[in-house]
Amino acid sequence: MTTTTTINNTEAATPTPAEWTLVNPDIDPLTGWQALSDDIGGKHSFLIEYYKRCRSGEIIIGRELKTTLEMLIQDIFCGGGKYRFTLDAAHRRIDFIENEIKHFQAPFAGKPFIMALCQKAFTEAIFGFYVYDTELSYGEGWVRRFQEVLFLVARKNGKTPLVGALVLAEWFCGKMGQAVMCASNDYAQAALVFNAINAFREESRTISHVTRKNNKGIFFGNPKQRKKTGKFSKQNKGSIELMSAKQGAKEGRNLTLVIADEIHEMKDNSTVLPLITSVSTQDEPLYFEITTEGIVRDGYLDARLSDARKSLKGEAETDTSRWLIWLYTQDSEAEIWNDERSWTKSNPMYGIAKKPSYLRKKVDTARHSGADRAFILAKDFNIKQLASNAWLEEKYIDCPATFDIADFAGSWCIIGVDLAETNDLCACTFLFMRPNDPVKYLHTMYFVTAVKAGDGQSTDSPTNPEKKNYIEWADAGLVRIVQDNVIDDTVVSDYIWDVFQKHRIRPLTVGYDEWHAKDFAKQIAAKFGKEVPRKIRMTTDALNVPTRNVENDLRARLINYNNNDICRWNFRNTAVRVDKNGFVMPCKINGYIGNKIDGTMSKVIAYAALREVKSAFMAKIGG
Repeated sequence: MTTTTTINNTEAATPTPAEWTLVNPDIDPLTGWQALSDDIGGKHSFLIEYYKRCRSGEIIIGRELKTTLEMLIQDIFCGGGKYRFTLDAAHRRIDFIENEIKHFQAPFAGKPFIMALCQKAFTEAIFGFYVYDTELSYGEGWVRRFQEVLFLVARKNGKTPLVGALVLAEWFCGKMGQAVMCASNDYAQAALVFNAINAFREESRTISHVTRKNNKGIFFGNPKQRKKTGKFSKQNKGSIELMSAKQGAKEGRNLTLVIADEIHEMKDNSTVLPLITSVSTQDEPLYFEITTEGIVRDGYLDARLSDARKSLKGEAETDTSRWLIWLYTQDSEAEIWNDERSWTKSNPMYGIAKKPSYLRKKVDTARHSGADRAFILAKDFNIKQLASNAWLEEKYIDCPATFDIADFAGSWCIIGVDLAETNDLCACTFLFMRPNDPVKYLHTMYFVTAVKAGDGQSTDSPTNPEKKNYIEWADAGLVRIVQDNVIDDTVVSDYIWDVFQKHRIRPLTVGYDEWHAKDFAKQIAAKFGKEVPRKIRMTTDALNVPTRNVENDLRARLINYNNNDICRWNFRNTAVRVDKNGFVMPCKINGYIGNKIDGTMSKVIAYAALREVKSAFMAKIGG
């Protein structure tokens, strides 16, 4: 059974809550999970309340968090004595946060840190479960169950303040002598949690009175204190410090609590492995990994999430019973576009810390921008976006308009060249504009070797994995076949000179790929002047704006690429690579070597060159 709700003038089906497993066969099946008591030892459990409100559908969460909650509830009520669940330690930390910690950033600066239900449930999960350990430093006994925590949540959901508050609470409420390390891929990121902790410390008169900060970190004891002994004096050698991957994860540390922030930026475990090792001697270590989804392919987070998901499915090859996996994730990409209520699955603080208007704007941007879609889906909805999805929609690629290059005889132009390596495709794009005309007219010539073109009939040649008939395209005037095994730079510079000789079309500037220029710049300078060749860096910083401009112009029908079949094919082959700042550049769709994008790259390079000389170019054409 479903109900229907209208969201943003679009009708979307509201799914009923997913089926959850029966918590305990002894519970009356007519009431089931609803009969679970929230009372644990005379105290109200926020974890159980959160579970029941999620299960009822009042709070919408994704399948992966449902699995975690179900497993925790099973351990509470059906654990058979393997685990203990008590609320004293968890509530002591919750009370500390709500009574001693104040926010330090707008719009909540100066206000008490009142924890949301999802945050309290998370805290109870970390500090509420105990397991009997026979290998303690002092013998055996009950210790905190979870030693590692993986916390994945979309950006702007208060991740850093929450974990900073939990760390400070544990440092005060836990045992003496706890050494804490805030770590990340770079110093600035590592400093985010550390600075949050210190800001909380400074905002509290009580906390600041018994602590101090210097260049090395945060420590107990304050010169103004009268009391020289006890947990909150210099006698307590506990510390909170920070480090980054660039500093090097040094061995030999003896840490109690580690926070590894934004692990999605890490390519491997070289930063975190020494830190994990450093807490191994502790009886109750706590290793936090906090992050959003990322755009680094085959990085540390990918491996970590793969292991986490195996654990949730019961397929883990090792014991993961002391690993708390808390993932705020969507169940599909489709629900993001069709059901606004599903956004809470990856954004638990939606409507509290994260404004609905902000997220609606981001979703609208993602709908209309292939360049932004990957970054927004990863950072705001924890959906990993690899370079496997097409950048452009077919309706924007299809452009039947044509023109004749002879129409621009005697004109100035901008040229973008994507030079080839050995037996590859090469592209040279001429960009023309007219006065009072917003359209950019793009004439692209392609070059391929005779070895690659073959006889035009074979589709299984190892030199032509894309299986395209270059002979047929050559007959149509779209590509030139070079009688050599390599497309020499001279071939391209000579073509540009031939166009000049035939049509008197003169380049104001010629942008070229900096990596494979060889003698190309010298040849262009010799033919047209030393100020004409322009090196374009192949980085997201340099190509971000040109890439977005090409997309925007295609969407607005402001590009006429002369209905070139090879250009259309190249556009279809193009994805975008996104860096950590949301900057983009073209890349090949994954999985097939024949996905050539040289034509797309030459157009983006032309746009990049135009951007650098646009005022002069518009003056030349009278625009």
